[in-house]
Amino acid sequence: MIELGGAQPAQDLVKDVTEADFMAEVVEASQEVPVIVDFWAPWCGPCKTLGPMLEDAVKAAKGAVRMAKVNVDQAQNIAGQLRIQSIPTVYAFYKGQPVDGFQGAVPQSEIKAFIDRLVQQSGGDASGGLDEAIAAAEEMLEQGAAVDAAQTFAAILEEEPENAAAYGGLVRAHVAMDDLDQAEAILNGAPAAISTAPELEAAHAQLELAKQGANAGPIAELQAQVDANPDDHQARYDLAQALYAKGDGQAAVDHLLELFRRDREWNDGAARAQLMTIFEALKPNDPVALSGRRRLSSMIFA
Repeated sequence: MIELGGAQPAQDLVKDVTEADFMAEVVEASQEVPVIVDFWAPWCGPCKTLGPMLEDAVKAAKGAVRMAKVNVDQAQNIAGQLRIQSIPTVYAFYKGQPVDGFQGAVPQSEIKAFIDRLVQQSGGDASGGLDEAIAAAEEMLEQGAAVDAAQTFAAILEEEPENAAAYGGLVRAHVAMDDLDQAEAILNGAPAAISTAPELEAAHAQLELAKQGANAGPIAELQAQVDANPDDHQARYDLAQALYAKGDGQAAVDHLLELFRRDREWNDGAARAQLMTIFEALKPNDPVALSGRRRLSSMIFA
C-alpha cells in the first residue's frame, strides 16, 4: 500500500488492486467518483516515472478522483479484457465504464489536464448561489409541474446562462411536456462551455428515449414474438424500447441485458448502447441504473 500524507487515509485515494477486487475498487467505486487505473509492472522503467506523478496529481485533487494500481503480471485477465498492449497504460473509469485514458509516461502538465477533464466530466463544483432554486425546480418536475419547473429553470439561466444543471433541467421539463421539438432546440443551443456536461448528456438521453417512445410498438405483440423465438434480437430490442416508453424501466433493462448476454455484438453493440442511454437518462442513484450498471459490468468483466 502506498502511504500518502494529509489527514485523509491513503486507502481512500490510492490502492493496489487485484483481479479479485477490481469490480469493487474500480467499477463499483467509480459510481461515486472517477477512478484512475494505472496498469504497470515492476520491470517497466517508464511506469516508475509515471506512477509517482499520478499519485501526486491525485493527492492534489483532494478526493475528486481516486487511483487504482494494477500490476499486469498479476492481473492478466483484466489486462486482456481491456486490451492493454503496452505499459504504462492509464484508464479512467466513471459510472462503471472507461471514459478516458492514455499510454506512456506523459508530462505532469498532461496528467493535470487529464484529471481536470475527469473532475469536470463528473460534475465539478455546483453553483452554490442557485442550488436551492435548482432543487425547487427539480421537485416541481418530479411532482408533474413541468411548466412551473421550466419557468424556474429559465429564470435561473437568466442569472447564470452557463448553469449546466438548469440547462439540462429546462430540456427535461420540455420533454416532460411532450414538447420534443422545443427540447431539442434548447439542447442544440447550449453554450459550448457546457455542451458536454453530464447534466446535458442526461437530458439528451431522456430526449432520445422520448423520441423512441413515440414510435414504440405494441408490447403484447412484441412479447409474443420474443416468447416464440427468444433469439429474435430485434423483437427483444423493440420490446425493451416499448417497455421503457410505458414506464417500466426495470423490464426494459432486463431485456437489454438478456440481449447483451445472448449476443453483445448484435447490431454494432446496440444493446449496450441502449443500456447506456437509459442509465444516463436516469438519476445516478436510481436503483434501476445502479443495479443495471453493476450487472452489465459483471458481464463485461466476467
